[in-house]
Amino acid sequence: MKLMIASDIHGSSYYCKEMIKAFKAEKAERLLLLGDILYHGPRNDLPKDYNPKQVISMLNEISDNILCVRGNCDTEVDQMVLDFPVMSDYALLYADGYTLYATHGHIYNQDNPLPFKKGDILLNGHTHVPKYVLHENYTYINPGSVSIPKEDSPHSYMIYENGIFLWKNLDGETYLSLNSLK
Repeated sequence: MKLMIASDIHGSSYYCKEMIKAFKAEKAERLLLLGDILYHGPRNDLPKDYNPKQVISMLNEISDNILCVRGNCDTEVDQMVLDFPVMSDYALLYADGYTLYATHGHIYNQDNPLPFKKGDILLNGHTHVPKYVLHENYTYINPGSVSIPKEDSPHSYMIYENGIFLWKNLDGETYLSLNSLK
């Protein structure tokens, strides 16, 4: 299974459009969104081309390809306008012998982990910083942010396929990879 994993669009129509263009170019089976889709939040500056209504329209056009979890900026009102579920705090996916716990990161994270078995993977957004940390029982992975990257990181997403994670900028160039989890 080939997954594209992205987080923290924060209502940017410009970066949402770029993300969808990358999704189509990658030919991934699903787009897994790790929350913070429409609203920019009080701690962030407005992202480029802030237009949540356009983001709604763009994402609804590909809703049958989207899996999503709720971020700290996502609300019941967002669920009313989006054609895919957005209100779950986490989702479990099974791929290539791995259990992937997809969450935004504001509830479940490295400081408040879920009950992991050895080899499980925790996918978080929230910090806007691409990263992976190999813990004793699980691996923490963050794709960074589509629209508001932090710590001098690029506007980015991840590709997961056959046990390999690739961090890519929105032009599709790989800048970080994690090839071996076992």
